[in-house]
Amino acid sequence: MADPKGFLTTPRENAQTRPVELRLKDWREVYRDFEHDRLERQAGRCMDCGIPFCHQGCPLGNLIPEWNTLVWRQDWRDAIERLHATNNFPEFTGTLCPAPCESACVLGINDDPVTIKRVEIEIVDRAWEEGWITPQPAATRTGKKVAVVGSGPSGLAAAQQLTRVGHDVVVFERADAIGGLLRYGIPEFKMEKWRLDRRLEQMRAEGTEFRAGVNVGVDVTAEQLRAEFDAVVLACGATAWRDLPIPGRDLEGVYQAMEYLPPANRVASGQLDRSPIDAAGKHVVIIGGGDTGADCLGTAHRQGAASVTQLEIMPMPPKSRSERHPWPTYPMIYRVSSAHEEGGERLYSVSTQEFLGDAHGRLRALRLVEVRNDGGKFVPVEGTERELPCELALLAMGFVGPEKHGLLDELVVELDERGNVARDSSYATSVPGVFVAGDAGRGQSLIVWAIAEGRSAAAGVDAYLTGRNVLPAPIAPTDRPIA
Repeated sequence: MADPKGFLTTPRENAQTRPVELRLKDWREVYRDFEHDRLERQAGRCMDCGIPFCHQGCPLGNLIPEWNTLVWRQDWRDAIERLHATNNFPEFTGTLCPAPCESACVLGINDDPVTIKRVEIEIVDRAWEEGWITPQPAATRTGKKVAVVGSGPSGLAAAQQLTRVGHDVVVFERADAIGGLLRYGIPEFKMEKWRLDRRLEQMRAEGTEFRAGVNVGVDVTAEQLRAEFDAVVLACGATAWRDLPIPGRDLEGVYQAMEYLPPANRVASGQLDRSPIDAAGKHVVIIGGGDTGADCLGTAHRQGAASVTQLEIMPMPPKSRSERHPWPTYPMIYRVSSAHEEGGERLYSVSTQEFLGDAHGRLRALRLVEVRNDGGKFVPVEGTERELPCELALLAMGFVGPEKHGLLDELVVELDERGNVARDSSYATSVPGVFVAGDAGRGQSLIVWAIAEGRSAAAGVDAYLTGRNVLPAPIAPTDRPIA
């Protein structure tokens, strides 16, 4: 184990952030580096439990106690080997994952859990600095061709796994650059894109081919795709956003979060001088209290919004675990992200009834009302209606599944009862040779699930093409089998 007394003698230390007044002036990541000696002591808090519930909390099955011990022993090179054994992209999860592993940490029953997420990102950053991460091309080629549709974390994980066992893999992306939501959906202050770019260079050196700016189902038909490739992996995500069909929805100034965030990311990367949807000097209201809403919040702050208010229809969650979310489950508690630290107001138990415009058809305010939960339905509280000034409203209410038009219609894949692409235990769809991974099959979820599903789908594809069993499959889907 790590330090036998570490959990008794070393208190938890969180990563420090850059001062708010400085980080609002740029798009750089908000967290400072953790000094190696301090981080080693933090890793030493791991108790190497007889039953490490952190494994249960992590869909990837990360070997958390093992690499905590190795870091505490200053054996960083072996630590990255353990980390890569289960996770292709620790720098993505180390910056973006909400760390359900920490919620499941045994130490967290009566103390602060181990800083697992920070240990993870520091291991991989150290490994890149030391030159320990290099391309791993296949020793032999199979001659089989695989198409991966979508270049988010699920598609990239599937592609890297399949390339490394000798298949010729082509990743298609309809945007003009590879990365999916990692590229244009995740703000720079959460993960700077050089982290993504250096992984893509590793993958290119291993033999993965990337084709950006290709909308499969439009530029390339499903028939052409299946004719050229021996297998296809659908990793196109759950990009059909949830809308808010209320009066005034068509006013100028009401946008979806994923209409707002991509151009802001292009500004941060130097592709644009100014976003066409800019919060500068405006009263901004974000409808939706999740991670995407927080991304909009931090972006609006950096654009110089006059005020930012985030609305959530659910009640304010408790600050500690309730009986409904006992350890080791991931609890619904009040969380403060780095974006919330930077300002803005959060309103709970409210519902937007109408967007209000001026004489020129531009948004000027919205009408909201307080609500209460009545048998599972949100009922307006009489006498609580009010107007909230608003020139920019951003809808961040989540996603309802993959887009059905285009490729999915052409393939005629079977859908499950939630509208996601149905799959069996090997991630195969109802169409022979076509597999699905990530949000397209699972529904909107976490990045750790996306990578785990990409790895698992790759195992299914390899077995389908070769009959062998050489790739790890972290998880099997819980959806019903294909009929």
